[in-house]
Amino acid sequence: MGLAKSELFTNDQNQIALLAKVFGHPARVAILQHLFKINSCVCGDLVTIIGLAQPTISQHLRELKQLQLIKGTIEGTSVCYCINYEKWTTMKIIISKFLNMDSNNSSNCC
Repeated sequence: MGLAKSELFTNDQNQIALLAKVFGHPARVAILQHLFKINSCVCGDLVTIIGLAQPTISQHLRELKQLQLIKGTIEGTSVCYCINYEKWTTMKIIISKFLNMDSNNSSNCC
């Protein structure tokens, strides 16, 4: 398999692709939905709520944290997670700009 050659693409294009990938798994979507629903930090009960094994949940949390959509803080022996609202807002702007590209086009191609 070839390399993605991400350097050929703009920062926005790379960000959209990374966001699409992170939203590409229903467990990550469920984690984000739960964090928004409780509107606070969650520490450890995601395994029960989502219904997946701890290592699987940890991998999904790592993916979300890598894109900075969530933040994690250490409290005792556990890590507590919450939505990173600043990054979430930035992500919404990038995605909205991309999804609204059709609003400037009145062409009836094909």
